[in-house]
Amino acid sequence: MREEENKRSSQSSSVKRFFKKRWVFPAIYIASAAIILTGVLWYQSSAGDSDKYEYKSSDLTGKKNNAPAVEVNTALENVKMPVANDKDAEIKTKFYDFNGKAEDQEAALVFYNNTYQPNTGVDITMKDGETFDVTASLSGTVTRVEEDAILGNVIEIEHDNGIVTQYQSVKDIEVDAGDKVKQGDVLAKAGQSLFNEKAGTHVHFEIRKDGVAVNPSDYFNKPLSALQEQSESVDTPKAKEDQQKIEDPDGSQDDDAADETESGDESTDTDSGDQPSTDDESTDTIENQNS
Repeated sequence: MREEENKRSSQSSSVKRFFKKRWVFPAIYIASAAIILTGVLWYQSSAGDSDKYEYKSSDLTGKKNNAPAVEVNTALENVKMPVANDKDAEIKTKFYDFNGKAEDQEAALVFYNNTYQPNTGVDITMKDGETFDVTASLSGTVTRVEEDAILGNVIEIEHDNGIVTQYQSVKDIEVDAGDKVKQGDVLAKAGQSLFNEKAGTHVHFEIRKDGVAVNPSDYFNKPLSALQEQSESVDTPKAKEDQQKIEDPDGSQDDDAADETESGDESTDTDSGDQPSTDDESTDTIENQNS
């Protein structure tokens, strides 16, 4: 019994001596910290195994994101002249503005097939008269590529909010319908057209907002947002009246109407001259009775 008690007392005293050493508790703290850190790292590594389920950050519960992406930068583009180097370009025929000055309207008329037509865009040429690359004025989707002998081939590009740009009098076309183009991409080469032979080698450029032609010169180097806010301000009855004047610049219709009026007056005078006067007849009758 005494031997066992001596052993126990010796063991407890050795344990006490062990914990009295200065390095024991720091060692215990360091070991505990190492165990905790190991547990944290293991937990993080096990959480990374969720990638095997192919979760995506864009996945939302109960919602499918199949909508096509829209380029935000498109709305921030400035409308550019459809040429690579606008410094060497000049506008040969301007846009016909129904509210413009008479001399500007006259200069914006195109004579074709014995009829004066208002120019619904601008005709752009180079100062040296040579052909040049026709580029996209804005980013968009090509919706129409058509061969046209009169207009000199046509390319049409659709943009946001009902805006469409059209390029006529082009050749060596490099795009097809359905292609997506960025601003500055080469579409074709400038050519000639039967509609405006006087312009020579040129590109006829149009901008339409909701189907209404607007003056491209008013929006060159301006943000697309300015064009998106464009509203139709032309008075339709007045526009139709001006259109009739343009289609008949010599006033032949007015002359015909005047001729018809004069002929009507002559026929009226003739009819009135052929009818005998009732007063004269009654006077003759009275004189015969008296005689």
